[in-house]
Amino acid sequence: MRGYLELTKPRITWLILMSTGIGYYFGHAGAPDWALLLHCLLGTALIASGTATLNQWYERDADARMRRTAARPIPSGRIAPRRALLFGIALLAAGELELALGVNPLTAWLGLFTVASYLLLYTPLKQKTWWSTTVGAFPGAMPPLIGFAAARGELTPESWALFAIIFLWQFPHFYAIAWMYREDYGRAGIRMLPVVEPDGRSTARQVLAFSLLLVPASLLPGFLSMTSHWYLGAALALGALFLRAALRLSRERTAQSARGVLKASVMYLPLLYLALLAGSRPGLFG
Repeated sequence: MRGYLELTKPRITWLILMSTGIGYYFGHAGAPDWALLLHCLLGTALIASGTATLNQWYERDADARMRRTAARPIPSGRIAPRRALLFGIALLAAGELELALGVNPLTAWLGLFTVASYLLLYTPLKQKTWWSTTVGAFPGAMPPLIGFAAARGELTPESWALFAIIFLWQFPHFYAIAWMYREDYGRAGIRMLPVVEPDGRSTARQVLAFSLLLVPASLLPGFLSMTSHWYLGAALALGALFLRAALRLSRERTAQSARGVLKASVMYLPLLYLALLAGSRPGLFG
């Protein structure tokens, strides 16, 4: 069972559910419907777990050639590819049914788009072009839309503001990982940007550009009256810290600098969510 749990990538699923919950929080009006939220989170967890499983099934040969992924359940031989395939399909089917029957049709369609774009576009493109990172950012930013649609039954500018934050945040995060493990990716034939252009200049430019774009995007909730004005200061402070790590990578294209960007990205999102939640509570901080 441990191997099957590893296939679902629970740490990534936790981040996905956190983003889904944020979307639900800003989508609901009045008293929250806890049963609806539970159905939404369960359905999202199932499709996220199924997508992660099928992604590993598809990339099992590439994973076997990479040091950082060779110990995963399928390449290590702990779980047979056919069993992983059936497990992933079952999770996806259960997740889609949960969203369609327990939440609403819009969330089910958003979930289906997420799965299809991730598995049918992003995953195969990783071995063809570095633009796969851009393609993958779309399904990666869907969780807050799913949560918002579960609560509201529609998508509004507020939901797209949350989408924009996640969409832009992914680029520095994943480019930092790609730079740190570029040799591994190259060995597996995955055409990440640092593999295609190994001097790292283009990677550092991308990290810096998207870190800059993330700053105004993070201010959108404040201007859309989703949270109080003090949130703007918190978002600017977090954006400045993130930007400092990106600037360091642009000057020093080293694994240590890339790790600094990765650490900044991992800290940035939960702290920004906390600021959003705290700022949205009436009377707190004024």
